[in-house]
Amino acid sequence: MQTMIFAVREINQRQDLLPNLSLGYHIRDSGDDIPVSVKRSLLLVNGQPERGSGQSCEDIQKQPSPVIVGDAASGVSMAVLRTLGPFKIPLLLYFMKRTHFTTLGEEVRFDDNGDPIASYDLMNWQRESDGSLQLVRVGFYDASLENEKDLVIDEPAIMWHRGEKVCAPESLCSKSCLPGSRKARQKGKPVCCFDCIPCAEGEISNQTDSNDCLTCSKETWPNQAQDQCIPKTLEFLSFQEPLGIILWAFSAFGACATFTVSVVFIRYRKTPVIRGNNIELSFLLLLFLCACFLISLTFIGKPSDWLCQIRYPAFGISFTLCISCILAKTVVVLMAFRATLPGSNVMKWFDPAKQRSSVILCTFVQALICIIWLTTKPPFASYNTKFMSAAIIVECTVGSEVGFWCVLGYIGLLACLCFLMAFLARKLPDNFNEAKFITFSMLIFFAVWITFIPVYVSSRGKYMVAVHVFAILASAFGLLLCIFAPKCYIVLLKPEKNDKKHMMKK
Repeated sequence: MQTMIFAVREINQRQDLLPNLSLGYHIRDSGDDIPVSVKRSLLLVNGQPERGSGQSCEDIQKQPSPVIVGDAASGVSMAVLRTLGPFKIPLLLYFMKRTHFTTLGEEVRFDDNGDPIASYDLMNWQRESDGSLQLVRVGFYDASLENEKDLVIDEPAIMWHRGEKVCAPESLCSKSCLPGSRKARQKGKPVCCFDCIPCAEGEISNQTDSNDCLTCSKETWPNQAQDQCIPKTLEFLSFQEPLGIILWAFSAFGACATFTVSVVFIRYRKTPVIRGNNIELSFLLLLFLCACFLISLTFIGKPSDWLCQIRYPAFGISFTLCISCILAKTVVVLMAFRATLPGSNVMKWFDPAKQRSSVILCTFVQALICIIWLTTKPPFASYNTKFMSAAIIVECTVGSEVGFWCVLGYIGLLACLCFLMAFLARKLPDNFNEAKFITFSMLIFFAVWITFIPVYVSSRGKYMVAVHVFAILASAFGLLLCIFAPKCYIVLLKPEKNDKKHMMKK
């Protein structure tokens, strides 16, 4: 209002702006009320001035109003515009929509409704060091600017109620719970007060302020932040890991050692030490021991159905062949010296053909057990998601527990027979008698497999497989060293003892 009055006076005083024309104004109070503004505008139309107390008719002069300046509020101005429209009286609101000017260093604009465009300074009460309060400009709002630039706040300049310029005070009772946690309401406090509890093992939350955590599926596991489920790793005894490398290295070494012993036996097959220990059964035993070493490799690597169905029967049959050969050798040693007694014809009942038949017969029983096992409830590869939370164990399930323990039990039965026969032959000539070496090898065999059973049952995953492979290798090395190492020692290092006379000594 004061700006308009000042502008009118300045224009009237300067003849170069509007020559021969004077401006005037007549101010009416709308009271910021539409009915009052309509009443005041109608007084201007009918030319009757408003009469005030103490005024005479002569004091009131008719004031022409060719142009009407609208109210500050668009609602009142629009009401006046509609009222005066039929009388062809122009309203300044129409022109204000299309103009802008600068006054006191600030640009003034109007919107489509004729209202001044909002522009505000953001002020902050700040207490000075002397205790006085000062209003400090900390930002502004200008609706004429773009959306991202209309509000500017100088946050470091703001001083909060405690005299701090660091951070704004929080109006929340509790901070938001980040993904990976859930909200737990605090008893006796408002609903906005809660604790953030990390999700339990196997659960995630992928949103802020989650009320509950989600359980991952059996095939997935939470990441470290517990905000998403990731696939579990597959756990099995592989050829690339250190434990797998050690086991297959021992397996390969055992096979090579068995092959080396075979070469020595072939090279010195006509010497008394080799000939006196049933060379045919010895070569069969070496062949089957090599198979035991190599079959242990089938336990390493990712299990599959066909691999599981090969490893267990192959393990059972190969060890049955080994123990059957040892049993036949023990019986041969025992009967050979019984045959030296007058009138004895024992050896005709256990000639080489019958020795081979006994090995085949013993192995046939084991093969029959394996066939029944494979046809009724065979082993298969399974994915165990329960034992380890962050990994899936890929393992061979035996299928029929009865079939698995029957295979082991039959091998144990043959080993007991070997031990019994070797014990009966303990008084034969030392240098010719294999019985004591067979006895010692069976003791090692029993120790390995008796230890194997509780460890195997209590283990899971790749460690269960490693225990099984270790038992196979340990028992195979025990048989190889106890039965064949003494013969190789005499043949290679003590050739003077490799004669029949020395062997018959007690």
